[in-house]
Amino acid sequence: MLNPKAILKAAVGYLRKNPDEVVKAASNATALKFGVPLASLRWLAGQIQGKRAPKEVEIDATPPALRFSAVIDAMGTPLRAAASIKIDDVNISPDSIRVGVRLRDVKLAVLSDVESPVSMLVRSGALDLSKPGNVVKFLPKRPAAIVEAEGDRIVVDFMQVPKIAANKALRKALAILSPVLGIGSIETDADHIYMKLKATPAGLGEAIDALRR
Repeated sequence: MLNPKAILKAAVGYLRKNPDEVVKAASNATALKFGVPLASLRWLAGQIQGKRAPKEVEIDATPPALRFSAVIDAMGTPLRAAASIKIDDVNISPDSIRVGVRLRDVKLAVLSDVESPVSMLVRSGALDLSKPGNVVKFLPKRPAAIVEAEGDRIVVDFMQVPKIAANKALRKALAILSPVLGIGSIETDADHIYMKLKATPAGLGEAIDALRR
């Protein structure tokens, strides 16, 4: 579990080294645009511990996408996995948190001489990595949160995860906020990932009704 004090210390240290971030953030906020430095994502990735946690995580920008690379354990087979990830659609309501993701330039490399079904599958080239959605679609134990998978696109609905769906506080917040505020786009530049919000004043009445309830 992440230590709040460590997060605060890292954030303060980053701002001291990059004081222009405060001015940039204030300017972007007027346009409902909020950015997260990629350095913070790299720091967070380095804090994740555990046997199944990804190792040697690399995060870079390939605007408008992000490029991720990490060493993972796939059923006892160490792999270096890499892909460009672009979030192309986000739809939020009280009953759904759907995120559409494009996965491109997917690459897998076996990092040991171990002979296993996974290593043989990767080395054979039988997987069509240009269409990872098709691979995910036919997984025998596909996570419930993955509601669509086709070509290079995967759609995740976090409300399909029982623990999230059972969170009454989250549902109430979504009922109040989703009618008036949504996510227009998520993109990157060389050093940041940006989320652009979109306001919908016409939904104010619905939001007020939800707040009263």
